[in-house]
Amino acid sequence: MSALVARYANAFLQVVTAAKLDTTAIDGEFADFIATWDDSPELREFFRNPAVAAPQKVEFLDKLNARLGLQKELRNLLAVLIDNNRIGQVSEVAQAYRRLLQEQSGIRQAEIVTARELNEKERGALVEEIGKLAGARVDASFRLDPAILGGTVVRIGSTVYDGSVRGRLERLKEALIQ
Repeated sequence: MSALVARYANAFLQVVTAAKLDTTAIDGEFADFIATWDDSPELREFFRNPAVAAPQKVEFLDKLNARLGLQKELRNLLAVLIDNNRIGQVSEVAQAYRRLLQEQSGIRQAEIVTARELNEKERGALVEEIGKLAGARVDASFRLDPAILGGTVVRIGSTVYDGSVRGRLERLKEALIQ
């Protein structure tokens, strides 16, 4: 996440927290806007077009908002992104906001890489153990990578726990070389 995206996401989280807004509702509205954004190349092109003045873009945002019904704080975030010519990064701001909101709620993101597909029971047990390791509830995403040969690689924030066969072999190779 870039520092710029993090600043917008953090500022928006502060606004939402200070106003004691319903974070579930805000998240749903943000998701609706992002879905509209992702589904319409014309919309993205219009908002990214430097030939269209920012006030015109904000006016169009307000017309779009009549259909979407965004809370004023979210509408204002989008207007600020437009005014600062950063609307193209709205999806990244939304992702960063969700990550910060989860962290504030004591939920950590974890990416789990395995060499084979895990069943639900195995996934649940693994997520539970990672939660103990992280000292928090974990929202896990799973990815397959046969190149790790076996075991798992877990990334929580910037920390990587490499329990893969490939990682063990690499560490053994390094030890033998030294």
